[in-house]
Amino acid sequence: MPDKKLFLLTTALITIGIICSYTLSVYTVIFLEYNNFHFVLRELLVGITSIVLMWFLSRLDPDIWLHRLGLGLFFGGMALMIMMPFLPASLVSEVGGAKRWIKLVGFSLAPVEFFKIGFIYFLAWSFSRKLGHHDNIGVIEEFKRVSPYAAIFLIAIFLIAILQNDLGQVIVLALTLAFMLFFAGSSFRFFMTLILGSVGAFILLIVTSEHRINRILSWWGSAQSTILAFFPESIAQHLRIENQEEAYQIGHSLNAIHNGGIFGTGLGGGTFKLGFLSEVHTDFVLAGISEEFGFIGVFFVTFLFIALLHRLFKIANRSHNDTAYLFSLGVGLLITFAFMVNAYGISGLTPIKGISVPFLSYGGSAMLASSVAIGMVLMLSKKIKYKPGDKK
Repeated sequence: MPDKKLFLLTTALITIGIICSYTLSVYTVIFLEYNNFHFVLRELLVGITSIVLMWFLSRLDPDIWLHRLGLGLFFGGMALMIMMPFLPASLVSEVGGAKRWIKLVGFSLAPVEFFKIGFIYFLAWSFSRKLGHHDNIGVIEEFKRVSPYAAIFLIAIFLIAILQNDLGQVIVLALTLAFMLFFAGSSFRFFMTLILGSVGAFILLIVTSEHRINRILSWWGSAQSTILAFFPESIAQHLRIENQEEAYQIGHSLNAIHNGGIFGTGLGGGTFKLGFLSEVHTDFVLAGISEEFGFIGVFFVTFLFIALLHRLFKIANRSHNDTAYLFSLGVGLLITFAFMVNAYGISGLTPIKGISVPFLSYGGSAMLASSVAIGMVLMLSKKIKYKPGDKK
């Protein structure tokens, strides 16, 4: 039987996401003169489809369908992202000069969301065949072993960060790749070398883009007082930027969190969603939840995510197949880093990267892709054999 707890936890998060798409989208609905139920009806349709899709995938035989679906998402997603810059404007949606969505009938598809799941599967499948624990082979030899994956990741960086101008997705994928390499058998020394190299590449991508530099400076204007308080004044005065305006979105996000207090303003009672936070039902959904449901609401949502991740990692730990182990682990890591990057961004700890919260943020492609990932893990969970006395 598929893991029922994982299915129910995911369904609960999808349900909360549907509620948020109604209560947090009120300003956008009024401003754009949409029907009151414009967003919630679409999210409800996608949510129901996602739940049915999870259930359907969980019934399939992983020995037959997992590999086909995983590689199909990988190569299909990559092909669509390569094609998007050459498609006419009538077929793609463009934001800030970047083409990220393919227009379908009444729906927009973001190929990157499905590519991420395929990328995780490809890594899991390939790592299980090519890598393993090899002691004392040296960092240089380890780099040679992973060089083909580095080349594939560079292609992903070009497709996502350059063509689609979406650095946040690359950060989440890079963190997931690094940790999957570590759990696939790479040494800790190689893991740390990879992390430091990724930080260097991240800095390079920032300094080569004016809008990313401005975003970092805007974030620093909000965060510098808090961070520099821990530094000696002799150092702080060199790091402080004068006359730098605070990030508008982060400021209102923090105000929304503060306004929510312990118990929140109640469902529909939030005020910062009324034009202060743009698209609060998408990237700032956690700030909206914090205002309307308070600390209790955020704690409950975080608990659901932790419980879901616990199920994913437990399934990974019980898997006797290396591909199943690494894929389940990778899905858990992908959800973990997406949640953390968003949560840190809306709370001002890090710059905002435009990463949605899995299952909660409004957006059909992200919810469907995340549900496909969970459905694939549910498919694998049928092969798990618990020992007598083990808690399921």
